[in-house]
Amino acid sequence: MAVRIPGINIDEYYQQLGPIEPLIRDDRVTEIMVNGNDHVYVEMAGKVVLTNIKFVDEDQLLNVIQFIVRTVGRRIDERSPLCDARLADGSRVNAVIRPLALNGPLLTIRKFSRDPYQVDDLIRFGTANEAGFGFLKAAVLAKANIIISGGTGTGKTTFLNVLSGFIPVEDRIVTIEDAAELQLHQEHVCRLETRPKDINGEGEITIQRLVINSLRMRPERIVVGECRGGEALDMLQAMNTGHDGSMTTLHANSPRDGLARLETLVLMAGVDLPIRAIRQQVAGAINLIVQLNRMRDGSRKVTAITEIVGMEQDVITTQDIFMMEQKGATPDGKVIAEFKPTGLRPKILDRMFSQGIPLPKEITALFPPPPGYKPAAR
Repeated sequence: MAVRIPGINIDEYYQQLGPIEPLIRDDRVTEIMVNGNDHVYVEMAGKVVLTNIKFVDEDQLLNVIQFIVRTVGRRIDERSPLCDARLADGSRVNAVIRPLALNGPLLTIRKFSRDPYQVDDLIRFGTANEAGFGFLKAAVLAKANIIISGGTGTGKTTFLNVLSGFIPVEDRIVTIEDAAELQLHQEHVCRLETRPKDINGEGEITIQRLVINSLRMRPERIVVGECRGGEALDMLQAMNTGHDGSMTTLHANSPRDGLARLETLVLMAGVDLPIRAIRQQVAGAINLIVQLNRMRDGSRKVTAITEIVGMEQDVITTQDIFMMEQKGATPDGKVIAEFKPTGLRPKILDRMFSQGIPLPKEITALFPPPPGYKPAAR
């Protein structure tokens, strides 16, 4: 981790981290999970393993937690026994102490990657193939509204960062996150981050408030790190009123579950809307859902790219454009899977053709472009 903290010597900083200092320095470690003073887990190459690292006692662990929390200007004590914050290098830290943590202090650090994964990396990892990413790139260029759905640890933020990289450099992008993790390299990016309540319970700035504010910033793209509350309604309304090309993530295990989750989040806004009206908003706003799942071998894969087609009576209709088919496993347990088009014609295809957006051959072979289609270099 490349830490830069005003007033703190870098060597001093690492010394204060105690037993987890080598884990912080090890670029192979993506996440550190401390469960009390004698159980330290790490995630490496997608797998969580128990290390032989231990703290001397609970007091040493508590001192490390207190030090980390102080460096970001926060506090943790009996009155405020949990803390969620972003470190100076962008890493996420979550700490919980007694009385909430019954078996001793808990510390979780999700390390910030100095070299974020690119699309070629995800193809190499088998997250999806060139055809799938080619279609998603075309969707981003066509200003489709996209939701990335998946469970905890499925790589939603990484995938959102990769898709956001397809946004044209000239577009004005507003990103909104609880803790800034996205690393966009376009020139015209406005980054917004929420603010928690202070020790007096005041000053909170929520994602919902930032989404509402972003509409006054002349955005061409709104990218929300994760929808987890009433801001979902404001996102849908923005998408339905001309802010196309927006993207966000949410927690769900399938595209259909994602739609149900969206309904629940909209209801959390406290607005009395009938379910049919909510579903009409969703059907009119969302174009694609990208489903991510974690396989039994620890790998993260896109299992479906699903298109929202419309409404039939009170039901949102969908169709799968790409699907992952699991073929089996290698002798060492690695999942063998194939990601391919289903053969169903995407509704958004006409928009892509009309704008001259390049498409993967797997799509144009199934659905020949109309006469005069001339894909522009993008």
